[in-house]
Parts: sequence; structure tokens; C-alpha cells
Amino acid sequence: MPQLGSHAPDFTLPDADMELIKLSRYKGKNVVLYFYPKDDTPSCTQEAIEFSDLIEEFTKRNTEVVGVSRDDCLSHAEFRDKHGLAIQLLSDVDGKVCEKYGVWKEHEKEGVRKMGILRSTFVIDKSGTIRQALYGVTAKGHAAEILNIIKELQ
Repeated sequence: MPQLGSHAPDFTLPDADMELIKLSRYKGKNVVLYFYPKDDTPSCTQEAIEFSDLIEEFTKRNTEVVGVSRDDCLSHAEFRDKHGLAIQLLSDVDGKVCEKYGVWKEHEKEGVRKMGILRSTFVIDKSGTIRQALYGVTAKGHAAEILNIIKELQ
């Protein structure tokens, strides 16, 4: 699990259009790297829409917003197109990046224990250093909270 002040672990994942995206390609920009459980579920949709609604504010601050889940590229494309999302969605089908970032966790839902993504966000600065690591976040209002953190980095 990455620590505050450490270099963000690099990775390469396909986006909704099946283009391979390497995290290090964003060097020189801030990156909001957020992990979410599942495309087109209520909280995940709310979070993605809120980030998309603020994309111009993030862009003004030289910041890329990147969402990661274990859904495949086709699911991401449908999710993006259905809701008009303006953020990058990456597919971590095998869960290796989720494990690398420490967000693949066991949790209990309706009395059943299973593995899943813990909704989490990492703020990575222009040099690739992790400045914030937030685990178990609430979707509603989270994008605005992250934008405030980005404003403080400037």
C-alpha cells in the first residue's frame, strides 16, 4: 500500500476506448486517481458525475481525473456514454493495480463477506508523489472535497 510522500506506483491499464494508459504519462500534472466498486451503480454514478461536473475546474489546475474499477472496457464505455462522463475510466480486470494501491479489501454486505474495491482516492502531485490517500470515502460531495485539496497544492 503506498504511503503519503512516496512515489505513486506506476501502472498501465486500458481505458474505455481500449487505449493503454500509463500513469507516468501524466508526469508534470496533478492526478486524482480514484478507485470505485462498480460501473453504473448509484454511488459510483454519483461520484463519477460529480467529478465530471467539476472537470473544467480540475483542468484549470493542471489536474487529470482518473477512475479505476475492475469493470471491463466495454462496461466503462457504456457507463461513460450513458452518463456523459468527462473523466478517464481505466479497467483493472485482474485487480493487480487495486492490490498495488491497497484498495482490494474484504467487506461485509447484507451478512455476506466478500472481496471488493474500497472506494478510495489518491491525490498525486506533478512530480508523481502521493500527497493524499483517502480510504473508504463517501461518494456524495467527494469530488468537491478533492478539488479543495487540489487548490491547496497550487
